[in-house]
Amino acid sequence: MFATGRETQGAIARRLGVSRQSVMRWYQAWRSGGREALRAAGRAGRKPRLAPEQLTRVDTALREGPRAHGFSTGLWTLPRVALVIKRVTGVKYHPGHVWRLLGALDWTLQRPAKRAKERNETAIRHWVTTRWPAVKKTLGVAGPGSSSKTRAASRSGRPSAAHGPRAGRPPS
Repeated sequence: MFATGRETQGAIARRLGVSRQSVMRWYQAWRSGGREALRAAGRAGRKPRLAPEQLTRVDTALREGPRAHGFSTGLWTLPRVALVIKRVTGVKYHPGHVWRLLGALDWTLQRPAKRAKERNETAIRHWVTTRWPAVKKTLGVAGPGSSSKTRAASRSGRPSAAHGPRAGRPPS
């Protein structure tokens, strides 16, 4: 890319989806050391503690559900997931880091709907079909729908001014 000289560093950055500063750093390395200077330096950061096959085993264990692992409810929490990871792989993770692993496994946050234990579906259905239509507001009852003074249907009832440039002012 740099050798042809056809693209600006900004254009290269946009095409690669990186910052201009990164492209500038690469360009300086290329000018001083050629292609060898641009070789990958290896992975950034620490190596993962779980191998891909271990992650697959963790995913399978999590899909069995919390009750299959002896928990009293059907909800996964980060400490529970950390415990299952320890049981399945022998690797201990802090519960605060477990969400990164779940993200790598394409798991997302799911919260159960909070509903009362005393919920009566029949009574709710009856209320929605009979009482709700009588209580619900309708647009026609309230009158004009806009509170803006510049719109034709304003609450003041006066029509808005004509469209176009103001009188006495040259167009900008």
